[in-house]
Amino acid sequence: MSIIKSFAVGAGDMFYIRHNSDNFTIIDCDLSADNADRIITELKNASAGVGISRFICTHPDEDHFGGLHLLDDAMPIWNFYVVKNQAIKDEDTTSFTRYCALRDSSKAFYIHKDCSRKWMNLGDETRDSSGISILWPDLQNPYFKQALAACDAGESYNNTSAVVRYQAAGGASVMWLGDLETQFMEDITDSIDLQKTTIVFAAHHGRWSGKIPDAWLERLDPQIIVIGEAPSRHLHYYTGYQTITQNRAGDITMECVDDKVHFYVSNGSYLGPTLDNLQRPHVHDYYLGSLTVETRFTL
Repeated sequence: MSIIKSFAVGAGDMFYIRHNSDNFTIIDCDLSADNADRIITELKNASAGVGISRFICTHPDEDHFGGLHLLDDAMPIWNFYVVKNQAIKDEDTTSFTRYCALRDSSKAFYIHKDCSRKWMNLGDETRDSSGISILWPDLQNPYFKQALAACDAGESYNNTSAVVRYQAAGGASVMWLGDLETQFMEDITDSIDLQKTTIVFAAHHGRWSGKIPDAWLERLDPQIIVIGEAPSRHLHYYTGYQTITQNRAGDITMECVDDKVHFYVSNGSYLGPTLDNLQRPHVHDYYLGSLTVETRFTL
């Protein structure tokens, strides 16, 4: 069994994966005085006893590394996964200062398309891999080079986002797109390897500006799209797809067991998508329902 959690942190992103191997992964963070104690306590409990922990920062925007210093002070980060950059900001916040210190340290592992690392996607006799793969960026792609130049000039950061995919052994797959923008995704369609994925977190917190192109959706064929916490007037709702909207659901926990995903949300009145009711107990907040993982395209 693996557990994936998406925290409701407002306009930012923060996730963790308790893998069904000796691995624990945090993807992005947006901690504040209001949520840091609660979230860090949960992260400590969820990662207890795990041998390998990593933090993946999809891109250098404040709402994806906010409060990084709080997390690093409470749970020292020894494996900092980041797209290599030299981003600059108009204001060097405490979070950005810590981001840069980790990014430029020996703790950094620079991620890119098809990179490999023990025990991210390479297992051995000590432990199995985490099941994480990096689908983007392609460091030689001209669109990425333009995005990286804009990032390093302090102009924009979204399109340097990594595309991260997690595949649970024999079960669900999940994808994170950071804050990639629609036109950029369209530009790189033929340069990224996309395959059917059970759950996709919509880009740019579900905003229209990060609408996943149809060409991507046809290849991903997601069973659930999770729409983030951008203001409702900015959201794209993906008509024709099953969705969970985090600004109404609250925290979302996904328990991946064999070929099933059991969903739990912190808002007990949230109705959500059409899922199977397997009468699961409310072990992670309120049980919303379950789905059976599809392993091929449905015609």
